[in-house]
Amino acid sequence: MRDARIDRRLFLRGVGGVTAGLAAATALSACGTGTSRTPSGSAKGGGKTVIVRDSGGSYGAALQKAIYTPFTQETGIAVKVLNVDDAPLLAQIKQGRPQCDLINNSMMSHLKYVKQDALEALDPDRVKSVKSAKIPENQITEHAIGNSFYGQCIAYRTDAFGGKKPESWADFWDTKAFQGGRSMVSPDGDLPELEFALLADGVPMDQLYPLDVDRAFKALTRLRSNIKKFWDSGPLPGVLLSREEVTMSTVWDGRIADLQKQGVPVERQLNGMRRQFQGYAIAKGAANADNAYKLMDFSLRAEIQANLAKAFPSNPTSPLAYEKLTEDERNALAGAPKYYDKGFDTDIDWWLKNEAAVTKRWLEWARG
Repeated sequence: MRDARIDRRLFLRGVGGVTAGLAAATALSACGTGTSRTPSGSAKGGGKTVIVRDSGGSYGAALQKAIYTPFTQETGIAVKVLNVDDAPLLAQIKQGRPQCDLINNSMMSHLKYVKQDALEALDPDRVKSVKSAKIPENQITEHAIGNSFYGQCIAYRTDAFGGKKPESWADFWDTKAFQGGRSMVSPDGDLPELEFALLADGVPMDQLYPLDVDRAFKALTRLRSNIKKFWDSGPLPGVLLSREEVTMSTVWDGRIADLQKQGVPVERQLNGMRRQFQGYAIAKGAANADNAYKLMDFSLRAEIQANLAKAFPSNPTSPLAYEKLTEDERNALAGAPKYYDKGFDTDIDWWLKNEAAVTKRWLEWARG
């Protein structure tokens, strides 16, 4: 399965080399589950189709069930899905021939698209659900609107520590009290986990940024010999925990429920969770911009966000969406009000400025 988040490996290789992807984009006439693109209407809309880029897999199936099918039933507008990575999509937009209209991607990716002049500036009056769903202001930008987030947190085997439960990143680092191997993410999977190292080293959560990179790597070095593997895909932490190759791992929070359903004795710890947001944007030059606005507006409704959360462990941006869930459904999500203050939002401006340098240093450190 592909995850509902930035495909970092391809983005890191591709965003800086859009020109190299132009040839591939020229040859690309159809991708994913969509059919060949036939523009239906002008940039102002008028057709009965909208093409949306999402990341497919079980997330894509949930989007189809909770959003695309009900949207078509309500509006008569057919939704075609494009599963394409960032580099070829950016190349298409650069050519003035985007293969999709609406882009569902990480907010950090959208900022990278903005730097490539690849997104339309949004007309807020055309997305009325932003107000009705009470989308937080910090998830509304000139070019994108946040629809959900995923949280990165601790997953641990409940049978590994004699009944003790890790409560913090300091416990993740404490290999005497909580014995066993660890797993952490590689830059191919997500942003390096410097924040967790700093939290383990005593930095208060509200004072993390700007990150003290030197201090973070010193803390990471203390744990290095206990890190048995660096994961680069969402399922891998679960595999390592299931095989008892590690007793604790960083993980995307939505993966925990899947493991528990499989009977793996694991639990999550949300203290110090790192939140990264996903959102909608419209491709520059989209052929069906009107319909893209309609789908965006529909998708951001509180009741639609709640329906998606029932179909997939997606954490809605709308606080009203959680009110439309049962207590059990709500508390299964890392975005539930009872958990929210346990985590922090990723400072994507800091990461955009420092990602390349931190990644280079991380790779040198990991090989160390």
